[in-house]
Amino acid sequence: MTITYLTGPAGTGKTTYAVTRLRELLASHVPASSILVLVPQQTLAEPYRALLRDPSLPGSGLVEVLTLNGLALRTIDLFWPLGASSSGFGRPHTRSIFLNIEQAQYYLRQAIDPLLAQGYFDPNVVPVTISLPRLVSQILDNLNKAALIGLPHTEVGQRLAASLMLEPSSRVALEHTQACVNQFREFCLARNLLDFSLRIEMFYQHLWPVEGVQQFLTTRYRHLIVDNLEEDTPFAHTILRQWLPHAESALLVNDEDAGYRIFLGANWRTAALLAELSNETIRLDEPRVAPADLLAFGERMSRILSGKTGETASQQKTTKKQHRQSVRYKSQIATDNSQLAIHYSSFAINNSADPRRAITFEQHRFYPTMIDAVIDCITKLLAEGATPDQIVVLAPFVSDALRFAFVHRMEQRGLAARSHRPSRPLNEEPAAKTMLTLTRLAFPHWNMLPEPFDVAQALHQAIADLDLVRANLLTQVVYRQFEREEGHLSSFDQIEGDVRERISYQAGHRFDRLRAWLLQSDTTNPPVLDTFLSRLFEEVLTQPGFGFHGQQEAGEIAAHLINSARKFRQVAERIPDIDYAKDKNGSELPTVDELNRAYLDLVGQGMMAAQYIRRWDPAPAEAVLITPATTFLMSNRPVDYQFWLDAGSSGWWERISQPLTHPYILAADWEPGRPWTDADEVTTQRDRLARLVLGLTRRCRKHIYIINAEIGEQGYEQRGQLLMALQQMLRQMQRES
Repeated sequence: MTITYLTGPAGTGKTTYAVTRLRELLASHVPASSILVLVPQQTLAEPYRALLRDPSLPGSGLVEVLTLNGLALRTIDLFWPLGASSSGFGRPHTRSIFLNIEQAQYYLRQAIDPLLAQGYFDPNVVPVTISLPRLVSQILDNLNKAALIGLPHTEVGQRLAASLMLEPSSRVALEHTQACVNQFREFCLARNLLDFSLRIEMFYQHLWPVEGVQQFLTTRYRHLIVDNLEEDTPFAHTILRQWLPHAESALLVNDEDAGYRIFLGANWRTAALLAELSNETIRLDEPRVAPADLLAFGERMSRILSGKTGETASQQKTTKKQHRQSVRYKSQIATDNSQLAIHYSSFAINNSADPRRAITFEQHRFYPTMIDAVIDCITKLLAEGATPDQIVVLAPFVSDALRFAFVHRMEQRGLAARSHRPSRPLNEEPAAKTMLTLTRLAFPHWNMLPEPFDVAQALHQAIADLDLVRANLLTQVVYRQFEREEGHLSSFDQIEGDVRERISYQAGHRFDRLRAWLLQSDTTNPPVLDTFLSRLFEEVLTQPGFGFHGQQEAGEIAAHLINSARKFRQVAERIPDIDYAKDKNGSELPTVDELNRAYLDLVGQGMMAAQYIRRWDPAPAEAVLITPATTFLMSNRPVDYQFWLDAGSSGWWERISQPLTHPYILAADWEPGRPWTDADEVTTQRDRLARLVLGLTRRCRKHIYIINAEIGEQGYEQRGQLLMALQQMLRQMQRES
C-alpha cells in the first residue's frame, strides 16, 4: 500500500503530476474500473477528462471522475433499501428523489410557507430584514454545513447562538431558522426527497457504516487520486481517513495556501491532517507558471496582510526550513479567543526579483474612467499580439452594471467579451429573462402576463438592432396586458401614422414574425415548458435578425435555462402536492400547466441557479473573460494577463453578510461555544485576502494590472484593505531602494 501526499503552492505542476500518475496506472494494466478520481467540484475534473478522451491512452474501461457528493448519490441509489428505513423516510419501499439546489429551494419554500404565514421572520418581531431568496439559501446553507461536519440538523441554531454575541431579538431569528430547518427535514423525509444535506447524512450515517456497502466501495476502487484536497469538506476528509487504509495506492494532492471554497464548507485544516496517513510525502516548489517578480509580489502582499512585515531574510529562510520539515504546517489552529493561526508557504525566490516590475497600478477618479482605462490597456495588449483568451478581468463581484458597461464598451471597440457568474439567479440574466417573458406572453391562460417594462426589455433583447427607446414605443402600441378577449398582442401592421416609421419597418416585420410564432404556440395544449423554451431558442431567437443570433453567451444561458426547466419538471411531476400523512393513498400529481407556473414563479422569485459545467468551459480564443476573482481561482487555469478592478472596494476584503448562518462557526474544528470576536473577523478576512492574492499571482504568467476608482460604483470613496496593502508594499520598496 502506497499513500502519497503531494503538496506545494499553485503553479508547480501538482495536477500534471496526478494526471501522469493516472496515465501510468492505466499503462501498467491496472483495471480502469478500480481507479477513482475525486475532486471537490466537477469543474476541477477537466484535466483528467481530457486525458481520458485521448484515443492513444493505454488500457481500457471507464475511470470514474466524481465528487464525493456524486459518489454518495450513486451509492444511495444502489443501496436505497438498506438505509431508507433507518434514515426515517416515510416511504422506504418507494424510489428516492434527488434534489439539486434549484429544486431544494422550491420545496423548502413549500415547507416553510405555513411558518412564514404564522409570522416567522416578521420584521416587527426580529431585527433581521432579509429577502426570501436569501432566507432560503441561508437555511439550506445551515443544513448543508451541519451535514458536512456531522452536526445534527436540530442543533444548528443552538451552535450559532452559542458563539454569536446577539441581542435577544436576534436570537429569535435563529430560533425561527431552526424551526424552518426542522420543518424542511420533515417535509423531505415524508416525500423521499434527498437534498444535499440529507444525501450526506444518509450516506455517512446509514450506508457507509454497513460492512457490505463499505466493502463494496473499498474493494471496487483500489486506487484513489484525490485532487484539490484543500477545497473539499470535512465529510470528504473523514471518509478518506477510513478509506485510505484499504487502498492499494492513493495520491492526495494538496494546494498550499488555497481553501477558497470555505463558504461551501471546505476546510484546508482537516485536509492537511490526512498527511498523517501517508507513507510518502512529495513537495513541489519549482514555479512553472508565474515569473519571479510576480511571485515576489504575492508573497510580499501576503506578509503585509498577515502582519509579518518585519521579517528579515534570515527569518524567512528559517521559516522555509521549518516548513519543509513538516507537512502539517497548516494543521495547527490557535485555541485562544483572539486569533486563528495563519501560515503561508513560499517559493525560493531570487533576491533580485522586484514586485514593481510585475504590476501596473493606476488610480482613476471615477468608475467609468477606470473601465475605459482597462479597455484601452486591453486594446493595446491585443495590438501587441496577446490573445483575448489569455486576458481576464477580475473583480470581487461582477454586478449587472459592471458587466454591461464592460461588455458594451468592448463591443464598441469591436472586441469580444464574455462573463461568468455561477449560481447567479436566472431571473437576473437578460437572455433567460427574455425567454421567460416571451413564454408568459405565449400562454396568457396561465394568468402570468408580464409587466410592460419587462416586455419592452424582452423585445429589445429578442429583436436585433431594436434599441430600448423603440422597444418601449413598440410595447406601448402593441401590448395590452389586461385585454384578453381581443388579444394582448396586436400586430405591427395595424399601427398607423408616424409611429410605424419611428419603430422602422424592419423591426416591425421581425416583431410580427415573433408574435405569429408565439400565438401559434398557444395551440399546443398542454405545453411542456422545457420543450417550448428549446423551440423558442432554436426556431426564433437564434435566427438571423433576432437577438441571440451569433451570441455564444446567450446560447449558454439558454441551455442552462432549458436544462433547469427539464430537471425541475422531471422531479416535480413525481411529487403530489398533498402530504402523504393526510392521504395514505397518495394524491393526483401536478398537471403540466401547474408545473409550468410553478417553475416560472420559482425563477421569478430569484432562486439561486444550480451549477452547470458548460458555463465553466474556457472562454473562446476571441473573447476576454470578466468574472469574480474567486470564480476564476476555482477554474484553476493560468492566464498571461490579469486586471484587478476596483482595488479599493471592500468586496475584496469583507465577508458577505449572512445573518442566519456562519461559515467559520459551522466548521469542523471550531470549538463549540467559543465566542466569535471582532479579532476573529479581522484575522479571517486578512487570511482570505492573502490567499486570494497568492492564488491570483501564482496563476499569472506575465503581468497584473491593478486599477482603482477613488469613487466606487455606488458613489462612495473607497479605501479597502487590498488598496492599503498595495500602497504599504510600494512605500516599503521605495524606502528599501
